Parts: sequence; C-alpha cells; structure tokens
Amino acid sequence: MLISADNLQFGFNGGSLLENVCFALNESERVGLIGANGEGKTTLIRLILGELDPEGGVLFRKNGVRIGYLAQNGGYDSSNTVFEEMREVFSSDIRAIATLRSIEEQISKTDENSAEYRVLAAKYESLNKQIAARDSYQYEVKIRTVLNGMGFENVYDQPICTMSGGEKTRLKLCRLLLEDPELLILDEPTNHLDMKTLFWLEDYLATYKGAILTVSHDRYFLDKIVSHIYEIENKKLYTYKGNYSKYKTLKAERVAHLLKEYEKQQEERAHLQEYVDRNLVRASTTKMAQSRRLALEKMELIEKPPLPPTPPRFVFTYTEKPYEKVLDVTDLHLTAGEKTLLKKASFTLTRGEKCAVVGDNGTGKSTLIKEIVNNKNENIRLGRFVKIACYDQENANLGSNNSVLNELWGRHVLWDQTRVRNILAQAKLEADDMDKQVRMLSGGERAKLALAVFECENGNFLVLDEPTNHLDLPARESLETALKEFDGTVLFVSHDRYFIRALAGKILELTDGQAIEFNGTYDEYTTYKTSVKENVKFSQKSSDQIPAPLVSQKSEHKESYHRTKEDRAADARKKARIKKIEEEISALEEEDATINAALSDPAVTGNFALLTEKCNRLETIKNLLDQLYAEYETLID
Repeated sequence: MLISADNLQFGFNGGSLLENVCFALNESERVGLIGANGEGKTTLIRLILGELDPEGGVLFRKNGVRIGYLAQNGGYDSSNTVFEEMREVFSSDIRAIATLRSIEEQISKTDENSAEYRVLAAKYESLNKQIAARDSYQYEVKIRTVLNGMGFENVYDQPICTMSGGEKTRLKLCRLLLEDPELLILDEPTNHLDMKTLFWLEDYLATYKGAILTVSHDRYFLDKIVSHIYEIENKKLYTYKGNYSKYKTLKAERVAHLLKEYEKQQEERAHLQEYVDRNLVRASTTKMAQSRRLALEKMELIEKPPLPPTPPRFVFTYTEKPYEKVLDVTDLHLTAGEKTLLKKASFTLTRGEKCAVVGDNGTGKSTLIKEIVNNKNENIRLGRFVKIACYDQENANLGSNNSVLNELWGRHVLWDQTRVRNILAQAKLEADDMDKQVRMLSGGERAKLALAVFECENGNFLVLDEPTNHLDLPARESLETALKEFDGTVLFVSHDRYFIRALAGKILELTDGQAIEFNGTYDEYTTYKTSVKENVKFSQKSSDQIPAPLVSQKSEHKESYHRTKEDRAADARKKARIKKIEEEISALEEEDATINAALSDPAVTGNFALLTEKCNRLETIKNLLDQLYAEYETLID
C-alpha cells in the first residue's frame, strides 16, 4: 500500500470541503480522480503530497515513497538545454559508468596477484551488477524514447527558458516519466498534447510499473488508462472499480439502490407512524403502539441520496436555412510567418455535416478556423444564407470589465432581463454571478458564459475552436448533446477524442501542408489510420525478407472470372451482412451515447423505475455490441 486515508477531514476558513474520506491506493494501481470544479480534487492531491495537513482522520504514506507530481500548468524554468535537463535524471548512472571505466583503467595497471587487484575486482563486480540492474547504459535511449514520443525530437539543444508554457509542462512530464517514481500524480496531463503524442503517452503509461493517480477531463484517456475511479461529490469520496465508462453505469446503479433503500425505509416509517397515531390512545393497543414508536426512535435513518447537480444546458437554433453547400475551400494557401501551413488545400462542407479538424500541434488548425471565420480570402467561399457563429478557445470576444449580465444583455438590448438571466442560469451561471466582472470568473465560468453568448448568435454554421477547454465532464457531455441535436453544420477543432467521437461524421486531417478529407466517424478514421500504418510496416518487412510475387492484371482478372456462381453469391451475401452489421453497430452506439447522456439528468436519476430500465438497456446494448463485433471480425477476416 502506498497511500491510505481513514475518515480524512479538511476545510478552509471554518467551512468543510472533505468529510470522512476513505481510500487505499496500492502499488501499480491506476486511479482516475474526478469531480466538479471546486469539489476538492486539488486539495486531496495536496494532502497526499503533504503540502496540507488534515484536520481530522488519518493519512498514511508508505515510508520513503517516491511521488512525482505534474501540476496542471507545472512547467519549470532552466537555462539547460532539453537534453541536458533530462540527463540530470541519470546523473548517478553517468557517475557509476564513469567510475567503472576508472576502475577498469586501474585494474589494467595493477598486478593481478596483488591485494589491490582483488579489491578493485570486487568493486568492479559490485558496481557492474548495480549498473546492470539499473540498465544504466541505456539512459540515452530512454531519454530519446520519451523526448521523441512527447514531440521534442528536433529541439534537443534548445534552452528550456525559451520555450512556451505548454512546452515546459510537457517537459516536466518527460522528466517525471524518466524519474520513474512509485506514484505518479498527474493533473490534466493531456493538456497541450496533440493526437499523436496522446496516443504515445497512453501506450507508455499502459506499461508503466508504478501507480498512477490522474485528474483528467479526457474520457478517452480515463477509459484507456485507469482501472478505478475516485469521485469527489458533496464532500465525500466514492470509489468505483473500472474505467470511466464502467463508472457511469456503476454510479447510476449505486444511486438507484440508495434511492430504493431510502424509499423503502420511508414507507416502513410511514406505516409504523400511522399505526402509532391510530392506536396510542386505545387502552387495548397502547403497548403495541409504544413498541412501534420505540422502534421508530431507534431506527437509523437513511439519508436521501443527493441527486447529481444539474449540468448546464445549451440549445443551438437558427432562423434561416442555408443552401446545400455551406463551405467551399479551393486551392487555399495558408502561412504563419515564414512557415507554410497549407498548400493548395481544397475541401467542402454541406448542410448538416459535422466535421472535426485534427492534426499535430502547429499544423494550422486554429489558423484555418480563423481564416474561415474572417471570410476575406478569395479561396474560401461561404454558401448563400450561411450565418457563422464562432466560439474562440481564448474567449477573446468577452469584455473583461463587463459584468456577466451585461456581457450577454449588451449584445441583445431589446431582450428583457428575465430572458437574459434565464439563458445564463441554464449555462449554470447563478444569481450571485450576475454582477461579477468577466475577468473575475474562473476558466470554467468564462467558458460557460462564452458558450451562452455563442448560443444566442443563432448561427446555422457553428465554428468552434477547443470548446471543451475548462469544462468539467457534465458540461462537456451537455455540450455534446446540444451539438448532436443541432441540425445545422458544425466545424470544430478539439483534442477531446470522446467529444470528436460523439459528434464527427467527417474528419479533416491537416498534415504536411495537406488537408485530407475522411468521410466517416472518428472510430472509422482511427481504424483506417492504424491499418495503413500496419500495412506500411508489413510491406517494409516483407520487402526486406521475401521478394513480392509479380501478378499481372490479366491473371488477376482471369482468377476473378473463373469464380463460380455460388462463390459470387456467397460474397454478395457476406458484403450485405457486413453492411447490415455496421448499420446496427452505429445505431446501438448512438443509443448507448444517448442513454449515457440521460443518466446525468435528475429527472432520470430521481425515477428509480426509469433509471433501472435505462441501466438494463445499457447492459443489453453492451451484449448485442459484443455479439455483433464478434460476428463482424469473423466476416472481415
């Protein structure tokens, strides 16, 4: 056991933040720590690190446990170059190797029959075992593996002090991975990472030997990495076995069970109370009534389980429908300073399409979005009656000195105050927030205000740049639901793969100055990319080992021509079944996403029968998907 807590208590300024927190974090465990903003996730981490002392209870740390911590914006300044900084992690290994070389030199100059020789030989053997155990000779390989995987392959000699904040945070993570602590605590580790780096980090952490405790809003990351979820809600910590998707189901079942137990006890208490009220004054039944009243008084009351807080609600509408072709980009040349981002890029969007723009950092995703919104480039043409609404990841369109109320009301001066307040309240900006200046809001509050402003623009073409930044998980899921229900056109940039998967029916990949369209879902896109990569590896391996057989077009055609009628009919049936399975899988996955979104609705969680029905349906969907995927794999082999 590395860390454990028993009835842990903590608060600020006389107020309670954490109550009766209990958990045990063991070696090699992977834990995702989630909870709404302000629930105490960072406070719990600071307690584990020893930066804060608990007000009550017991917090145990294994003696001498090595903990590595990556804060959300936890970079560092150094005059060292990138490679020099990483070499410092292996300073003891480098010294050991240098010492070994020195001993080798001394041995070569010493008589092998002397006592000095035997002493040197013993030191050499001991040190050599130590170096072998630590795999010290491979330290440069380890450094290059991590730096290259995290996107620093071309900047080994760059001074760290010249880098951006996001790059410094990634470098801090590189150093932590190389230090290999027993417990790795990561606060939003997927921030500042592009897709390629995200996939590399997930693969690396999957083989990490130590324990991991991570705070993340990246549901894809949580699904792939963690085996337990710790959720802080209403000052309590609840533990669930499984990844994020499993947690959603388990939490719904737990709330339903608690609600059932509460309602059962309430019925029992009502029945006992009714008997007492009817029989206490009758001489013949007074003792029985008193006995039941005593049972009521001794009964340990079950608290009504608090319903999950209502997430923000967004609704996107428009008044005028555009023509079929919404966006037409032809031979677009895009630069940033002296760097060419796109060369003769061409793509289109039609009415109702939802397209995700993906690519590595620096490929021009945000620049492309801004160029489309500005609509001043002759190579970018918007269709007739297209009205763009834009969400900027920096929320630069908000007036920092405006109040929350006036930020929205000032854009719609003919609206009454009640309407404005209702829209802001749906975004979970409360009455106490109305007079706050925008610059005083937290990142999550600013994002919700910006989304409320964005919602009221009534665009039929929504363009969003990293809309899930600063949003907690319920807010992200609410935004997903609203955009899925929107029947207009959506073009968005996001590093949130769960968000992309839920929305995108088309992918636009920016790579090597090209804009490549992929008509399909995100899962189909990643499957295609993986198959292409594997085919390239296979073809390279094959060409190195066995000459590829030469098959002419004529012989291929002849082989196809001589297939029997039964073979061709079987192939046709197989293709039809594959298409049918793909349609069924798509429909079931969409239903699964809809039900999961509904599980955060208080109207559902407060209705035990409806909640049970939805949980049962989720289990049925899972079984059906397992069967369909199994059949699908046999058909495409």
